[in-house]
Amino acid sequence: MSRPDADGDGALFVYGSLLDAAHRVALLGHEVAAAPARIAGYERGRSRYFYIARRAGVETAGLVLSGLGEHDFAVLDRYEEVPRLYTREKVEVTGADGAALRCWVYLPTAALFGPG
Repeated sequence: MSRPDADGDGALFVYGSLLDAAHRVALLGHEVAAAPARIAGYERGRSRYFYIARRAGVETAGLVLSGLGEHDFAVLDRYEEVPRLYTREKVEVTGADGAALRCWVYLPTAALFGPG
């Protein structure tokens, strides 16, 4: 994988349906680089969709997708229903090599847990 840029603008930590490479290609129309990573202090759960929530002492495994452009994020924001169901925020994750990486992540809003 090419390393995400220093500020993480083109990198995204994924932990749910976007772990599936075929699903990413169907959504984005192209392959993207992906590498294992984990986020400390967050636990994965599932309501209508997967989400992560802050919880001390745990971590969630996932992937860091890199090389994403503005169009990719526009597609992903629509897919994740930003800002209704998720917000996109910068976080720090740990790569498989132990290096800290700064990247985007989708975090749930209260609407994700509501009826419907």
